[in-house]
Amino acid sequence: MLFLSRWQSGGFTFRLPVNLVLIALVTANAVSADEISPSSVWPQFRGPTGDGIVQDQNPPRQFGEEQGLGWKTQLPGKAWSSPVIGDGVIFVTTAIERLPDQDERLKLLRQTANAEKKFNSLAIAKSIDLQLIELDLKSGSVLHTTPLTSVHEPDAIHSLNSYASPTPVLDDKHIYCHFGTYGTFCIDRKSHEIVWSRVMPLEHAVGPGSSPMLHDDKLVVIQDGMEQQYVIALDKQTGEDRWKTPRPPMRASDGDQRKAYCTPVHVTDSKGREQLVCLGSQWIVGLEPKTGRELWRLDHGNGFSVVPRPVMHGNIAIFSTGFGKPELWAVDISGEGDVTDTHVKWIVKKGIPAKPSPLLLDGLVYVVDDNGIASCLRAEDGEQVWKSRLGGKFSASPLFAGGVIYFSNHDGQVFVLQPGEKFQLVQTNQLQGQIMASPAVVEDSLIIRTDQAVYRF
Repeated sequence: MLFLSRWQSGGFTFRLPVNLVLIALVTANAVSADEISPSSVWPQFRGPTGDGIVQDQNPPRQFGEEQGLGWKTQLPGKAWSSPVIGDGVIFVTTAIERLPDQDERLKLLRQTANAEKKFNSLAIAKSIDLQLIELDLKSGSVLHTTPLTSVHEPDAIHSLNSYASPTPVLDDKHIYCHFGTYGTFCIDRKSHEIVWSRVMPLEHAVGPGSSPMLHDDKLVVIQDGMEQQYVIALDKQTGEDRWKTPRPPMRASDGDQRKAYCTPVHVTDSKGREQLVCLGSQWIVGLEPKTGRELWRLDHGNGFSVVPRPVMHGNIAIFSTGFGKPELWAVDISGEGDVTDTHVKWIVKKGIPAKPSPLLLDGLVYVVDDNGIASCLRAEDGEQVWKSRLGGKFSASPLFAGGVIYFSNHDGQVFVLQPGEKFQLVQTNQLQGQIMASPAVVEDSLIIRTDQAVYRF
């Protein structure tokens, strides 16, 4: 298999398969892989390398509802999934909700296992229609809408979540859409037909969140629910199980503290072992991609509902431990068995996000916590370099492109920072609506999804 490599400080090569980076976008004109520019592809959550880092792109730093706007397209439904892009098409998922009135809402919530004291923090629909929408990258016009499934009386979700939060993933011919317990779908990008679908029931408690990833011929999904927790690899051609690996035993008796919503990371360690680094509540593990065999495990404490995707610094995985009291851990992934007492490099216990993923650039880790405090830490030892308030609530993960870092908050603000050892705010931009989805970059353009629309700047 061919690989593209990115050199990270620390003397380690982080390798990703070509089919995740330079996707051969097979079209009617039979475009070859050699003719495809990496600047035109955004195949998965957090981009080609899965870490929010984009090289050789120069999107605008200053933009708004009128300034620098290429187009803006209103979208139906509600969804926090991020856009993925290939072959000049932007793909987004959405959930069209039929909402109850107040009396119906209370009746539906009382049919769930949730205590009434939680009702104020929950949302519920009478039914949902899950769809895949395709937009033209150049014009923003809607090219096609693919109905995927309809669900009558779906589970309750957290009021900050949606029924379509996991980000899809692309390969050369298909797009894979995952909606947690409501279904996983493989769609032919040319014919728009559903190639296969399956349902893997799971009690999410507050709705789905884990985005799938592709590795070789497998679609890998983390399934961490209240009642069961496992990682599964599906044959991407058929949807059949290739392997399924349960999580290590958990201390928490409450299923709410066993659930998680993370996305795997593929890496090759310093021993030459390919790994899928899979973060969940209490545990982070390294799995062998071909078989799902556990290589190592580490107990990171009592963090739960883990959302942020880990990033790699050489042989070190850097990750947030999730809700409770979020901490940032750095762990050596070269071990075997239970490495809890031997492979932790450092821990930072304050100012850490529960939802936005970290960003690693030139030996510095950038994070913004859920309440808008941005921090810069040294990847080698976790030492704080600077800390500053941006303001607002944050869920979207940061993006590096064009020499700057983009942080987006719930109020539609996009803060542009100069990376480095001093806090430098370059620009603050304002959009209408709420930003929960992480942005994308292709062809020197910034693609941002709000709760109302998709923008190209």
